[in-house]
Amino acid sequence: MLLTGALRIVTDPSDASLDTSGDLAVRDDTVSRHASPGTEVLDVSGCVVTPGLINAHHHLLQSGFRTLPGTRGVPMREWLPAMATAYAAVGIEADLTGATAAAGVAEGLLSGVTTVADHHLNWPHDASDADRTAIAVAVAAAARRLGSRLVFVRGSARDEPEQAARGAEDVVGALLAAGHDGGVSRDGMLQVAVGPAGVHSDPKETFALLREVAIKHGLRRRTQANEQVDTEIALERYGRRPLDLLEEWGWLEPGVTIAHLCDVTDAEIERVARAGVSATHAPGCDVPMGWGVAPVEKLRAAGIPVGLGTSGGGSNDAGHLLADARLAMQVSALVGGPLPARDVLAMATVGSADGLGRTDLGRLTEGSRADVCIWDVSGVADAGVADPVDGLLWANPGRRPRHVIVGGRVVVRDYALVTADEHEVVAAVRARTGR
Repeated sequence: MLLTGALRIVTDPSDASLDTSGDLAVRDDTVSRHASPGTEVLDVSGCVVTPGLINAHHHLLQSGFRTLPGTRGVPMREWLPAMATAYAAVGIEADLTGATAAAGVAEGLLSGVTTVADHHLNWPHDASDADRTAIAVAVAAAARRLGSRLVFVRGSARDEPEQAARGAEDVVGALLAAGHDGGVSRDGMLQVAVGPAGVHSDPKETFALLREVAIKHGLRRRTQANEQVDTEIALERYGRRPLDLLEEWGWLEPGVTIAHLCDVTDAEIERVARAGVSATHAPGCDVPMGWGVAPVEKLRAAGIPVGLGTSGGGSNDAGHLLADARLAMQVSALVGGPLPARDVLAMATVGSADGLGRTDLGRLTEGSRADVCIWDVSGVADAGVADPVDGLLWANPGRRPRHVIVGGRVVVRDYALVTADEHEVVAAVRARTGR
């Protein structure tokens, strides 16, 4: 494929000096210096071309449980049981997770997300190991069918520690049976990671056993920490702050990413930086729920790689990562220095990719995976914009890409899904949840 006539090509969002214009070639599933004979030509005149966005923290199951009564703007102590009640009423099974994952992935693709990390935490307590594995397989199958990259984070929320570890082993075997490198499938479309919900939910034993699974298979680890209620519960239960516990439990190490980090001190930021841990900012969840605002400028200044995530539909209600990037800019000055648009775009691409250990994503340099978003900036919403890259975030709230390419394959063309019927995706969720 050859993309021609681009107004701006953002080769590496973290380095504006690498921006170009004109043409971008794709060969097989990677960015190439030259197009092949017989290449499809895609006219992208009047458009900004960026790497595909990477949603580094989602809970795809929650895509079927948005705006539920009793879940908006409430303390996490009330939110967690309200969500659990909704799950129990429907029943978490493979047909549900397949449907909700398809909806969340489709929503992401239509808004420019080419890779999504699904931190799946909720499992039926009375199900067999095989049924639990089928839940993970259904999520992976939905992402592959739609053409999105998936990072399946085999999580735990109050599972028995041994069951969580056994389930993680089963997921590795089921999803990566054809072989993998550090938890990443050979074609790069699927990655497996592990991670408890947090110290507010899971004990030391769960963290220890999942750490062993990660080391054994070379997997990344991900957890959540230091939203305000997480700190409160840790102090109440252990008399210590969450990061103190994570360090003692072997989870302040390279290869670990921590989501949220709203309630952190300067000393804790320095400790996270020294440990080589990365972070994920989720303002679309934390801000409207009143759970805090991560001091992103301080985290980045300390040298901590910071990615961006939406979190799930039970707290955010949307999986539109670019909208959350705009929100991240708008609230950043409340907790430190204001974040420039370019830095936040880098968080949604390079930062998220680096937190996943995926240097092949989040960039359009030669040899990178050909995950591309084409944003039409020729309309009235962009009239008067001085910098079209800054305008991607500041102008036109709710902006969607005209075309989306994953691994050299067009999955969204002219604002519509190529790989699925959007109405059928919605109907499957409605049929399963009764809404």
